[in-house]
Amino acid sequence: MQRAQERVEQRADGAALDALLVRAREQVEALAAATSALEETLPGRVEDAVRGQAAPVGRNLAEVRGLMNQLLRRLGALEEDLLTERNARVDDLAVLVDLVSSGWKGVDARLGRIEAVVNRLEQSQDTRGAIVYRMEDRRPDAASS
Repeated sequence: MQRAQERVEQRADGAALDALLVRAREQVEALAAATSALEETLPGRVEDAVRGQAAPVGRNLAEVRGLMNQLLRRLGALEEDLLTERNARVDDLAVLVDLVSSGWKGVDARLGRIEAVVNRLEQSQDTRGAIVYRMEDRRPDAASS
């Protein structure tokens, strides 16, 4: 009897094991079905999600690139204008230097003529015997300074 009971218990344990194996197989098959469904749909879903997130970034990047190109063009034009303006100021300065130097040359020539006239006058007065007094020599306060 004991043997029969042990066999019955073993068969009952075997039946429980069989039921457990059947349930495990069913769950593995369900997991395989779910995995294959995910394998089919997941790449498309990920691609759609990435595309949805990357599209605004791409537009923003294109806009920033356009603004940067516009800024570079404006800076180039500004640099050209600045260089043109600098060259014009250098030319103005050269003209001003020429004017000042020619003015001083004219003043120097006039002073030379005036000195020549004064020297001739002084020499002509010395031959007649006239005494020339300078105004600054006659002032008493001019001698002290």
